[in-house]
Amino acid sequence: MKKIFVAGHNGMVGSAIVRQLESQGDVEITTRSRVQLDLTNQQAVSEFFADSGIDQVYLAAAKVGGIHANNTYPAEFIYQNLMIECNIIHGAYKAGVQKLLFLGSSCIYPKLAPQPMQETALLTGTLEETNEPYAIAKIAGIKLCESYNRQYGVDYRCVMPTNLYGPHDNFHPENSHVIPALLRRFHEAALRGDSEVIAWGSGKPMREFLHVDDMAAASIHVMELDKTIYDANTEPMLSHINVGTGVDCTIRELVETVAKVTGFNGNIVWDTTKPDGAPRKLMNVDRLAALGWQFSYSLEAGLKNAYHWFLVNQDNFRG
Repeated sequence: MKKIFVAGHNGMVGSAIVRQLESQGDVEITTRSRVQLDLTNQQAVSEFFADSGIDQVYLAAAKVGGIHANNTYPAEFIYQNLMIECNIIHGAYKAGVQKLLFLGSSCIYPKLAPQPMQETALLTGTLEETNEPYAIAKIAGIKLCESYNRQYGVDYRCVMPTNLYGPHDNFHPENSHVIPALLRRFHEAALRGDSEVIAWGSGKPMREFLHVDDMAAASIHVMELDKTIYDANTEPMLSHINVGTGVDCTIRELVETVAKVTGFNGNIVWDTTKPDGAPRKLMNVDRLAALGWQFSYSLEAGLKNAYHWFLVNQDNFRG
């Protein structure tokens, strides 16, 4: 039986990975809360690995947030993420852990990367300014894995997800990402019987969204691939793999689907004085498809699932 450490098990991605690993029934899952183990403390992490007999690591722990949080706390975003990555990757190596999966982010790619974004776009241009410290930390995590593979012969892999949503997402009214923010706004508007909801921009930009359960399934799929197959679909100095649907939608389509899922029957008014952002952000997922993985949740089905979880847990999101 494999003993697997899921770092960040209370987060959206980590909890989804734990759920799917538990359904397999042939693993022993090890987790630690922040109170039990400070992942930014090198000595504590080193001692944890030395004492735990871990076989595999899913590194889903990270400090994450939206544009406002990234702009307000850039030092915390780069410091905490660098420390978490360095401590876990080095601690795992010292303890003899041969297999590790590092979860990154699509923000590692240049702001003006050609669409859809390929793995080869990494380090070819300037990053988006608002989350550059976070993106640099995630790039460092990729390079840590690549360097330890090259120098020490371990098998540390990297997956880069597109925009994620689903159970255990952050539904805070100010600090959440676009899908949980929209689900909450339209839910509350429907409860109040509002005649309209104002949406920012023109609705024309296109974005890609992936349900977190699909992300977890893809992560486990990539982790369990035979090394020969994995290596044949990556490069020694470009070992990360994009994870997404390869399908995008307009923000207008997203908003209209959220309205349908939440039962909002009023008008959607587009405030075109607000910025649209980048016209398109889509991942090229050819590598992942070649490795035999395909997403399962359509956007509407995924939104229904996320909305159901919000309804069950909405008492935790008051205020």
